[in-house]
Amino acid sequence: MSTGSPVLPPATATTNNNLFAAVDIGTNSFKLTVVRVDPSSGRFLTFNRLKEPVILGLDTTTTSSAPTISAASLDRAITAVRKFQHFIHSHRLPPSHLRLVATSAVREASNKSQFIGAVNEALGLNVEVISGEEEARLIYLGILQFFPVFTSTVLTIDIGGGSTEFTVGLNGNVLFSKSLRLGHVTLTQQFSDVTKMREHIRSELEASDLIGKINDFKIDAVIGSSGTIRAIEKAVCKGYARKIEENVGVFEEFTKREWRFTRHELRCLVERLYDEESEINGKAKRSRFFKKRAAFILAGTVLLDEVFEKLAIEEIEVSEYALGEGVITEMLGHAFQGFDLNANARWRSVFKLAMRFNNKKRMKAATMCATIAREIFEGLMKSNQLYNGNDDNQLYVPLDDSDLEYLDAASLLHNIGMSTGKKGYHKQSYFVIMNGDELQAYSKEEIKIIALLVRYHRKKFPKNDVLEGSSKEVRQKFRILCAIMRVSYAVQQCLPVNFQFMGFIHSPEGFKLVLSEGEARNQSTDIVHPLLAGDMNVLMEKEFEHFSMVLKQKLSILVT
Repeated sequence: MSTGSPVLPPATATTNNNLFAAVDIGTNSFKLTVVRVDPSSGRFLTFNRLKEPVILGLDTTTTSSAPTISAASLDRAITAVRKFQHFIHSHRLPPSHLRLVATSAVREASNKSQFIGAVNEALGLNVEVISGEEEARLIYLGILQFFPVFTSTVLTIDIGGGSTEFTVGLNGNVLFSKSLRLGHVTLTQQFSDVTKMREHIRSELEASDLIGKINDFKIDAVIGSSGTIRAIEKAVCKGYARKIEENVGVFEEFTKREWRFTRHELRCLVERLYDEESEINGKAKRSRFFKKRAAFILAGTVLLDEVFEKLAIEEIEVSEYALGEGVITEMLGHAFQGFDLNANARWRSVFKLAMRFNNKKRMKAATMCATIAREIFEGLMKSNQLYNGNDDNQLYVPLDDSDLEYLDAASLLHNIGMSTGKKGYHKQSYFVIMNGDELQAYSKEEIKIIALLVRYHRKKFPKNDVLEGSSKEVRQKFRILCAIMRVSYAVQQCLPVNFQFMGFIHSPEGFKLVLSEGEARNQSTDIVHPLLAGDMNVLMEKEFEHFSMVLKQKLSILVT
């Protein structure tokens, strides 16, 4: 078993109150989700995700009526959570902004108290073991932050390693929830014969009151979450059932995600997976595509196929958000008075559009661009060097929370045009935003501002008449936001280090964007890397000149 003292944050570190995190201790994997929150609106953006394939149930023993988590599984669990803890402390996340929840594998284990105690003793962290119904409720809360379905009656389905959660929700309230002990890991372990697996699934579905209860509701939409359902959607999107996944690299780069699939598409995938069982290289192909999920994808697909059949589901939408985001949503409800589950429909439409066109690599770049832009924006707002009309060395920045929302949206959408190729992608991104009718609850002028920020985040600078017909204040704000956007994109493109800390400060020489690497922040041992900062300053000279022209202040980068 892993031993050692809990990982403590550096003594000199100050907390980052805008970061919240959740650890989902699942049967198949442990997942850390970290988000950055806008305190004024509760709007959040995923800052980072970490995942460890622990597979708690891989070597469980069943000498008693309930499974027992083995010493090897417990050791893997503590090692995984320790990695998460290092990451959390390196980003100075307050202890009250972290929550760890355990689901089916720990919930059903005969030695769950030993598991909880071992994690607490080794790492000083408290693990909550939540019920299946509570898990279903939190998943619904997470899905509400991805899809604007607050006022719709929705059925949510989440396939985990040891159980599957079903929820019917409306207006943020759970009308019905049910957790069944059907998971892709446990089904794989229990059944090598697919026919017997199907019989068991049908028996469990029929023995529960699930089908009759759900049929009592008029369901407006069915939404799936979890890694299994996302993997199925990805396989459908990339043509796995049509056997064109050999071009997976090309598809990963240029295929847009629809975040939905039909009953027919699911059945085609099931048949493909069936065929692979008898093919010589079938399982090898499966492993290349599904990677670590390959061993369990057949069970997960068969399970969902049976659920579709029993509930007569013809189409399912797929949420990127699930349990982790639901846990964070509930924390935000406690942290921010008056937090509204339905307040961010606009933001969800932005995020959904970004996820539709961006793969993980581009989404990570977009998120980093948004993080840098927000840091600069907030630094400008905090600066006490504000223009009062009398001092040419001071600057008044007439920005508000709406402007920050436009900047966040543009940062997240700036590279969606890459789905058709890299050349001129900023123009394609602009076209999609202006003509796609995807952004909900935004006015035409707001959509145009976001689209133009995307259009001019690189290459040519915007002309003075780019927002002709808008007020002088709107045009002034746009110029400032565009300057921030261009610098943020440029920094994201040429970052020389995998930095962990960032700040935007004002000095007599002007503004400085400070980037810091390493896990510790001991100010007495900070070492400046002038070559790295100098190289970046040279590469970004034109952007700095434009920033200085617009904001009347110099800008430089310091890497420590």
